[in-house]
Amino acid sequence: MPDAPPTGSRLLRDHTTLRLGGPAAELVVATTDDELVAALDTDGPVLVLGGGSNLVVADEGFAGRVVKVATTGITPDTEDDDPSCGGVLVTVAAGESWDHLVEVAVERGWVGVEALSGIPGSVGATPVQNVGAYGQEVAQTIASVRVWDRVLRGVRTFANAECQFSYRHSRFKADPGRHVVLSVTFQLRQGTLGAPVQYAELARALGVDIGGRASLREVREAVLGLRRGKGMVLDDADPDTWSAGSFFTNPIVPAGQVPDGAPAWPAGDGLVKTSAAWLIDHAGFGKGYAAGRVSLSTKHALALTNRGGATTEELLALAREVRDGVHAAYGIRLVNEPVLVGCEL
Repeated sequence: MPDAPPTGSRLLRDHTTLRLGGPAAELVVATTDDELVAALDTDGPVLVLGGGSNLVVADEGFAGRVVKVATTGITPDTEDDDPSCGGVLVTVAAGESWDHLVEVAVERGWVGVEALSGIPGSVGATPVQNVGAYGQEVAQTIASVRVWDRVLRGVRTFANAECQFSYRHSRFKADPGRHVVLSVTFQLRQGTLGAPVQYAELARALGVDIGGRASLREVREAVLGLRRGKGMVLDDADPDTWSAGSFFTNPIVPAGQVPDGAPAWPAGDGLVKTSAAWLIDHAGFGKGYAAGRVSLSTKHALALTNRGGATTEELLALAREVRDGVHAAYGIRLVNEPVLVGCEL
């Protein structure tokens, strides 16, 4: 993992994994919930910044206050790690590194997030996107989300069922800017084996069948290995990792719209989820497809990368080219997964 960016820098490229973005008019670093709530009390525009792994920020920057969430703390409701206890509720500050939480969970024998290893960013961002990978989503283990409601001007706690989780979506994403996550409470089982493996690629890497299990440590190491192979674990020395992860979500479309040979997973009501990476590759945009200082990752066609010294507009131009090329080839319009700040596709 790279060193943390300088928190005092107002250049947003110093706070995003894409290394793109112009200056903030103002930067406030909040290390406590009280500081975070106080920083949100402004009449001007506010951008809440966690790990910066899911942001595409305009070259012009942000003409308002950027609030960097730097709160920390991982607090279980019991210090007993005996698997016979059954489970544990773990409350985590929004500013904690997500992968640090997963690492602690694996060490402590907390089951349910091990397949989400290596994902960059902060814990507070995970419920907004309903972050998921390799057959797990945070919606499966989140018990509640505690937020500051900027409309009602008070703290609210949403139980899992109230979060309106769906594929890469939640009530927090549907109403952007209103709810600022303060902490997330996870309900995790206790044990030595990870949850049953639901993702074929991970099952193959572990040498188990779908539904089989492996130790928490084995699952974490296998996922980190798979992610490194796709350039999805941050590395200062590897421009393939200077990205926002998967740039497009896997589209959900009518079953008859899926091209022959493309992967398809049932999504209910006659719909299926297909692979954005497959569509991109088969539309003529292979790994490493480049446009000057930006390119698709040489390891994974779904990641758009800054090869060094690029601009946000260059990245967006490549994203448009890929999106429009897929639509021309297959009639499927890809939707960006990262949040666009001051810019659009």
